[in-house]
Amino acid sequence: MSLLEEVVLDLERHSAQEGWDTAPRLYALVRSTELRRAEPDLADQLGLNPDADTLAALEQPALPDRDTVEDALATIAWPDAVEGCALVMERVVLPPGAEDEIPEDEAEAAAYAASHPGREDVRMVVGVLRDGARHSALRLRRHDADDEVLTGPDLVPALAEALAGTLEPDEPGTHS
Repeated sequence: MSLLEEVVLDLERHSAQEGWDTAPRLYALVRSTELRRAEPDLADQLGLNPDADTLAALEQPALPDRDTVEDALATIAWPDAVEGCALVMERVVLPPGAEDEIPEDEAEAAAYAASHPGREDVRMVVGVLRDGARHSALRLRRHDADDEVLTGPDLVPALAEALAGTLEPDEPGTHS
């Protein structure tokens, strides 16, 4: 199992212990050896094994409530010491065909999705590294068991792409 797979599964298990209906959480993924070198006290606090090279997941401040997750991610750039990042978030998924009936108004659309009889609550954990590696874990509320977590590199490609964008260097002199 790769270091990225390990950290994604650890974040999924940790999130499962905390339960459902939580806000999105963003993590910087840093090599334990780099963290131990730069911040030895923090590495000790986290209980990082000095003889192991792992990825440490460092929770970041909450994402702004006023933005969508994708908009918030578009404003993030990581320092070079950050090897990758991961996001834990929940979404409501509707069955095919239900999208045609979603109201235009955002509040009405949220109420529609929340009350739809075919809705499915999904917790997604997506991690990406600077080298292009990606891994995801999905847990459905209705199948809330450790042995029913789906995992793979391309389960949530759009979110993985948005996270990967936070790792790209900003081009000096360009503005969007």
